[in-house]
Amino acid sequence: AALTESTLRQLANTGTYPESGEYPNDGNGSDHDSLGLFQMRPQSGWGTVAELMDTSYQARAFYGGPDGPNYPSPRGLLDIPGWQQMDKGEAAQAVEVSAYPDRYQNYEPVARTILDTLTLRSGGNGSGVPGDTNIPETSRLVFPLPTGSYVHTSSFGPRIDPITGEARLHAGTDWAAPDGTPIFALADGLVTYAGMVDGYSGQITIEHTIGGEKVATKYIHMWAHGIHVTAGDRVTAGQHIGDVGSSGHSTGPHLHFQVHPGGANAPAVDAEPWLAQRGIEGIDAPVGGGPGCST
Repeated sequence: AALTESTLRQLANTGTYPESGEYPNDGNGSDHDSLGLFQMRPQSGWGTVAELMDTSYQARAFYGGPDGPNYPSPRGLLDIPGWQQMDKGEAAQAVEVSAYPDRYQNYEPVARTILDTLTLRSGGNGSGVPGDTNIPETSRLVFPLPTGSYVHTSSFGPRIDPITGEARLHAGTDWAAPDGTPIFALADGLVTYAGMVDGYSGQITIEHTIGGEKVATKYIHMWAHGIHVTAGDRVTAGQHIGDVGSSGHSTGPHLHFQVHPGGANAPAVDAEPWLAQRGIEGIDAPVGGGPGCST
């Protein structure tokens, strides 16, 4: 929401509120009487100029809830019924009530990258671990699903999201398989994340050294009980690390698989040619219309 509203800048608005320029800020905005990261408006009851020029106050106001500074109105995220089941963009719109409701989801990939960079490898909650520079070169590569157990349903690249109907980048490859089908580690490596992202989408991230290069692989949409490794574990190629599920933004049981040359915080690449170039067998043509996701 803040990326969309202000590109993560604490904006003053000296045209409407000259005094706002006297507070620490990252620039000057001019959207009506809006202020700050989330472009909140004093006239709508979000707070005073002094309060809204405080980033901590704006964050607390956005989240709201009984302990929020603006409870019960305007509503913050925690005051929105069913917010946990909403798409990120839909949830942001429910709080911001923008005239452009579809724009928030455009920044979700950028927001995810920022959050991953700041949190997944911090080790602060037991789900991520500090960076480990001693990841030995892998000895072999193994396709992440058992032979004959899956159907290729969606490739990497732009497509129409099967859940929202919006055009967006699909950052991985989808292989549909029965719920509970074993998922194998592509290569020897270190588990840097294993858990439920945002509380609802199961994910395992493993970092490897392949061909002298740091590479991360991500395995997504497992149920919580289908994650069989923990952050900090050393795994070997072909090790059973999890089971196929359908958690998060998913239309049916499948593995969403991503490859990130350079590490988990680097951009994903198309896994199919990447695997094919390394002689990994098991890739077939997508059939379309099967279980997929909006990841």
